[in-house]
Amino acid sequence: MYAFTYEAPGTTADAAALAAQGGQYLAGGQSLLPSMRLRLARPEQIVDLNRVQGLAGIAVNGQTVEIRAMTRHADVAANPQVQAAIPALAELAGGIGDRQVRARGTIGGSLANNDPAACYPSAVLGLDATVVTDRREIAADDFFQGMYTTALGSGELITAVRFPVPKKAAYLKFKQPASRFALVGVFVAQTDSGVRVAITGAGLSVFRHAGLEAALNQSFTPDAAAQVLIDHADLNSDLHASARYRAQLISVQTQRAVSQMLG
Repeated sequence: MYAFTYEAPGTTADAAALAAQGGQYLAGGQSLLPSMRLRLARPEQIVDLNRVQGLAGIAVNGQTVEIRAMTRHADVAANPQVQAAIPALAELAGGIGDRQVRARGTIGGSLANNDPAACYPSAVLGLDATVVTDRREIAADDFFQGMYTTALGSGELITAVRFPVPKKAAYLKFKQPASRFALVGVFVAQTDSGVRVAITGAGLSVFRHAGLEAALNQSFTPDAAAQVLIDHADLNSDLHASARYRAQLISVQTQRAVSQMLG
């Protein structure tokens, strides 16, 4: 690695002050540290968030599940309150990476990184969650802006994510076998404002599919989803799968998610 200085603040205010001086936040380290080892990233100062008070934990208040930013994937997966309120969210967390990744990775780090094949962004977008930072609250539809790009400003720190409890939800992921990232992941949710379908792994960033949402709002059946034409023009094509294959996966995974929700 390149040389860097290391800071471990105890409060969000101290962390933000260090970030304002050019420091880069370190959450679970599942993306930043490999990038540093490969010399793809060269932060001069690391601001470790693992000792910041109040940045981890889960609370369910009425129809809202709040997950603090430094909560580990494994803790979300194992939490009885999350399992009861939003089973699909607990299942999603339990399927991220491998055991080591789930033990160290955090929801805040995943969202701030916004890897185009990460799982959590699809849950945030599919459930119409709110990303809470040390400065403001950001709606899911405004948060994800492109590959590895979000609405976060310089030094802005995610502190929590608030998920409205849906009527029903399901997440299905077709894994890339080596990395266990989503080749295509589809999160379908029945919410108070209608059906939302969020897709990860298929494009440059997580996105909602208007055609699938419109069809499922009219008729919430696998057949309705199957009738929707999935345009492959803007989808990813790489050594793992062509754009056409990913389009087919979007359709099939959505149909299966709907079938699962119908029981």
